Amino acid sequence: MSPPTTIENRTFDEIAVGDTASVTRTLTVQDIQLFALVSGDVNPAHVDPEFAATDMFHRVIAHGMWGGGLISAVLGTELPGPGTIYLSQTLRFTRPVALGDTITATVTVAEKRVEHDLLVLECRCTNQAGEDVITGRAEVKAPRDKVSRPRVALPDVRLAGHERYHALLKRASGAAPVRAAIAHPCDPQAIRAAVQAADAGLIAPILVGPEAKIRAAAEAASADITAFRLVPAPHSHAAAAEAVALVASGEAGLLVKGSLHTDELLSAVLAASAGLRTERRISHVYVMDVPGHPRPLLVTDAAINIEPGLEEKADIIRNAIGLAQAIGIETPRVAILAAVETVNPKMRSTLEAAALCKMADRGQIAGGLIDGPLALDNAISPAAAQEKGIRSPVAGMADILVVPNLEAGNMIAKQLTFLAGADAAGIVLGARVPIVLTSRADSVRTRLASCALAVLLARAAEAG
Repeated sequence: MSPPTTIENRTFDEIAVGDTASVTRTLTVQDIQLFALVSGDVNPAHVDPEFAATDMFHRVIAHGMWGGGLISAVLGTELPGPGTIYLSQTLRFTRPVALGDTITATVTVAEKRVEHDLLVLECRCTNQAGEDVITGRAEVKAPRDKVSRPRVALPDVRLAGHERYHALLKRASGAAPVRAAIAHPCDPQAIRAAVQAADAGLIAPILVGPEAKIRAAAEAASADITAFRLVPAPHSHAAAAEAVALVASGEAGLLVKGSLHTDELLSAVLAASAGLRTERRISHVYVMDVPGHPRPLLVTDAAINIEPGLEEKADIIRNAIGLAQAIGIETPRVAILAAVETVNPKMRSTLEAAALCKMADRGQIAGGLIDGPLALDNAISPAAAQEKGIRSPVAGMADILVVPNLEAGNMIAKQLTFLAGADAAGIVLGARVPIVLTSRADSVRTRLASCALAVLLARAAEAG
């Protein structure tokens, strides 16, 4: 049944003792999250499933006033409706309300008092089993004037709950921390990132750089680094080389950029004497958790390869497939992006997409399902793919987005972060160890998620 398009009240004169009205709603996680957000009530019994499992009811339960809000909804929209003045309310909570419970809030007129147009109403909330969960009484001033208005459409609210981010951290922190060589952590942001990742159980930091600058940065960050190993290096170039050497010797399992330029760190990584190169092209991947999107999106390459050609793109895809598998996507769907979904001889990106698909057919790129060229909408939206008549196991369901060049990847990643509110984690792949490139603009979530990705990759490499 479609919801009514108007909202209309019942005046004091229209109401009789015994009149009743009700609303019904099923409790969801989003209801609890929204109530906590609006009220500020973050009691772990409501918002922390791990705690709630050990509490009195052994499960997450609704805030008591969520049910009280349903009673308010009946009074304000049904009986008496618009124009009602709420004067008092008593409530008695008799049973908990759990996720999935369907609650019916009912009000019944018990008394009419002509003086001041007062109504006394019995209030009751019952669950799907007919059991009372809330009882009480309300006193309201009923309207004298008739009101009939178009019903206001509520906004489409999407909550960014960061569930995938928390799941990633939990998965990565489930074993011993990985030793991480942090090159030139000489500003407060870099030190804070190291401390936060260590506190999360992800890494055991090795701080590489000028000792006086590192200690000054720790003091400015009000951070205790006494438990961390400190390897002196006179300047940023030397710090990069020393950090790479620690990784190459096996003393560290991953490499983290501190407060030096990305070019300095990657130059040390790419040096022939460093021993970190593999047969793969080095590339960057953003793992993005976009609110409202059903799966993570891996965007590559948005940071290193400016104008990759066919061979470089093949390695970029191989690297991204390996990362996807490390985070639990067994057979990732790879969309090779272009502005159009058809091959156009005048657009190099479409020709390379077609060639990459044929390389996958011949087994030159393995581990994923690959299709392209695909425009962005056709890659991530099943409706858009269907509208264009594209039949493919990748179209509309992509896990990995392979962009034509760095500019396109950087724009997509930043649009998703700053306009769509996506959580992002960045990682450099193709070397012997994962490399974390942090930025001063990165949030705490981005820094920790990036470390978590690197930790999972490092463990996967060690195990494999």
